[in-house]
Amino acid sequence: MIDKKAGLDDLENADLVIVSIPVDATVKLLPTILDKISDTALVVDAGSTKEAICKAVEHHPRRRNFLACHPIAGTEKSGPTAAISGLYVGKTNIICEVEKTTFKLQEKALQLFTDIGMRIRYMDPVSHDKHIAYVSHLSHISAFMLGKTVIDKEKNERDIFDMAGSGFASTVRLAKSSPAMWTPIFKQNKQNVIETLEEYIYNLQSFKDLMEQDNFSQIFEEMENINYIKQILNGIK
Repeated sequence: MIDKKAGLDDLENADLVIVSIPVDATVKLLPTILDKISDTALVVDAGSTKEAICKAVEHHPRRRNFLACHPIAGTEKSGPTAAISGLYVGKTNIICEVEKTTFKLQEKALQLFTDIGMRIRYMDPVSHDKHIAYVSHLSHISAFMLGKTVIDKEKNERDIFDMAGSGFASTVRLAKSSPAMWTPIFKQNKQNVIETLEEYIYNLQSFKDLMEQDNFSQIFEEMENINYIKQILNGIK
C-alpha cells in the first residue's frame, strides 16, 4: 500500500503533506507537522470540521504553508482497503481561509485538485461547520439512530436480515461509519449539530402529530414539497 514508511522527522523532506486522520488528532498533530516541514512545503487536511482545525494553527509561524480543505467524498468504509479509484472526480472540495495560504502553494494545491477532477468552493470555517452539520453530520446521526431503533426492537437478527430492503440498507449505510472518526466530529461541531438535531426532532414530532391526527392529506403535501430536494441535488453541477 505504501512505497516507504516515514516518521515526523522525515517531514522536512516532503513537498506535500496530506493530513487525513480523525479531526481531534488533526488539531493535536497539525502544529507539530508545521514545525517539521520545510518553508516551501504544502500541508492540506481533509477534516469534516474546519473551525477548530483552523484555530489550532492560526498563529503558527508556518500558517501560510497550510490549506484547510474538506473534500466532500468518501464512503462509510475506512482504512487503506477502502481506497476507490476516481473517488474525487466531480466531487466538491471546500477550501477555508485560502487567503492565509501563500499564493504559490494555493496554485500548487488547486492544480492537484483540478487534476483529480474536483470542483472547488470557498467558505469561511464557521459557515462550513454550520452548513456541514445539516448535510453531513445530521445524516450520520440519523443513520446511527435508525440502526439503533431497529436493533433495539428487532432482537432476532435473522428478521432484520430477511426483511430489510434496499431502502433500509441505503438509509442505514452510514451507520457502518467509524465511531473513532465520527465521535470527534460531533464533539468539535457540537453546537451546530445540536441545533440541527433540534430542528430535525421538531420535524419528526410534527410528522408524528399529523399521523395521530389522521391528517394524511397534509402528510402527502409535506412529502410532495420535500420531493423538490431531488431537483436541488440533480441541478447542482
